[in-house]
Amino acid sequence: MLGLKRLGLLAALVVVGLAPAAAAQAAAQPSTQDTQYLQALHQVNLFEIASGNMAQQKGQNQQVKDLGAQFVTDHTQLDQTVQSTAQQLGVQLPGSPTADQQKILDRLNGLSGAEFDKQWVTDELAGHVQAVQATQTEISQGSEQSVVQLAQNALPVLQAHLDALTALAQTLGIPVPQTSASGTPSPGGTATTPAPGGTSESPAPGTTESTAPGTTESPAPGVS
Repeated sequence: MLGLKRLGLLAALVVVGLAPAAAAQAAAQPSTQDTQYLQALHQVNLFEIASGNMAQQKGQNQQVKDLGAQFVTDHTQLDQTVQSTAQQLGVQLPGSPTADQQKILDRLNGLSGAEFDKQWVTDELAGHVQAVQATQTEISQGSEQSVVQLAQNALPVLQAHLDALTALAQTLGIPVPQTSASGTPSPGGTATTPAPGGTSESPAPGTTESTAPGTTESPAPGVS
């Protein structure tokens, strides 16, 4: 009888010991929304760092050069947090920008002077609108607190970039995507709220192919 009691106690201890481990494992698996946001934001950062460096080298307008330098600094710092958070959650990050983002970089690389400046601002505007929208989506729909907190910290940085780009676009006479106070397109706007992790058919943050300057075509979350 004593042996049975000991076996019962041992079984109970085993169950109690496994519970925390199981809970920890479950907590380490972020939702699809959280995972895709981390991956999309990382690609946005990679794109912005490359685009910012290009602006410093090829830009003719001093404000373009200055913004490019600021983007490199801010997105490098932001990506350090993205990588740290992804590592803690076991999320594997892409090693390069999306195919659409790379197309933008290739196109910009073939431009120079005022033509480069206008196209760079146009692409950056479209990309930052998408990035802000994707970040707002993560804040409202994310379930992993560390990722939601990252998005909350990233939003004012991305919004400041968008505000600076908007002011520069107005100076250069470049059309600005119309957005509401919440950051989503107002009636008549052309951008749509993307969901982290765009498809190859949807423009990645910053893309404007086959559209008028500053517009996007039903992108999926993620951008510059």
